Amino acid sequence: MITVDAALSHLFALVEPVAIEEVPLAEASGRILAREVTARRDQPPFAASAMDGYAIRADEATPGARFTVIGEAAAGHGFGRPVNAGEAVRIFTGAPLPEGATRVIIQEDVTRGGDTITLGTDIGTKDHIRPAGCDFREGQSIAAPRLLRPADIALLASMNIADVPVRRKPQIALMSTGDELVMPGEAPGPDQIIASNTFGLKALLDSLGAEARILPIARDTVSSLTAGFTLAHGADLIVTIGGASVGDHDLVGQVAGDLGMDRAFYKVAMRPGKPLMAGRMGDAAMVGLPGNPVSAMVCGHVFLAPMLRVMLGFGACPTPRKTAPLACPLPRNGPREHYMRAALSADGIRPEDKQDSSLLRILANAEALMVRPASDPARSAGEMVEYLPL
Repeated sequence: MITVDAALSHLFALVEPVAIEEVPLAEASGRILAREVTARRDQPPFAASAMDGYAIRADEATPGARFTVIGEAAAGHGFGRPVNAGEAVRIFTGAPLPEGATRVIIQEDVTRGGDTITLGTDIGTKDHIRPAGCDFREGQSIAAPRLLRPADIALLASMNIADVPVRRKPQIALMSTGDELVMPGEAPGPDQIIASNTFGLKALLDSLGAEARILPIARDTVSSLTAGFTLAHGADLIVTIGGASVGDHDLVGQVAGDLGMDRAFYKVAMRPGKPLMAGRMGDAAMVGLPGNPVSAMVCGHVFLAPMLRVMLGFGACPTPRKTAPLACPLPRNGPREHYMRAALSADGIRPEDKQDSSLLRILANAEALMVRPASDPARSAGEMVEYLPL
């Protein structure tokens, strides 16, 4: 068995960043920005009013001063001539500041009668002006790689970016294996269960920027597994679930080897998830996950997510961990790194009482995977431990 860190090193060597493509801005949310992009204009492109009010010369802004209103400026419609002494322009939020005006008096601080305004007694000191380029300047950039959130899309639009360079979505083929499995919605036989791993892993990988497709369940025969691998053609990463052990019915490794898989490793010193294999099959990386539902999902977080980040251009690094105090004492850990399903609270982190790798309900209720190193000594409440957020 190899360590989790050693397994990650092997897995990182199996993948590389996928190609870059350009997509319309309206389709870029949730994608990974692949190259730095730069603003094509200043924002705002002119000094603009931050409030509804009256634009005047700042040196004339004294309580009780009177001005003649000579026109109006609105968003998209500026006022066409300079503002001179004793003059004011009615101005609205977002409108260009007229030439010569250097302050906006908000309308609440003004009394108007006809074309004359009088400033109030408490007009404050704020100029209520947004300077040109106060948000960003032409040539300022957004760094990559970056997951594009809704706020990023708005920023790109403001920068006048219509087409966005993003990483192509990595194509991942997910294949559950086993005679015991049927798809959700089907009627299982007396000795069968519902396939869950592929659906959980698809949700995880899609949320991280991939495009995962679920293949038909492969039965425990050489012909069915061979057909399944054929259907995975064109994927950047092939993930099998189940059949990766060494039992009489665990044929994934044998069939993958017969099809040319160059195996990188087999078995990892972790729980859950020990029976794990990986290698390359032609142009695709291949990872064989254990079949227990929790084991497969934990391996998705620990191994598949970091591989996907490499493919999306983020570089080779494990999933970032956080720390929290233990909310209860723990006995000594065994010889394998343990990813314990745990709850987070004001008291810290508390592992669930049941850690069986078949219990999806426990995983669904967990907020974290608490990481215990191999042979970790007994721990007292209050000691700091690492965890992966879920």
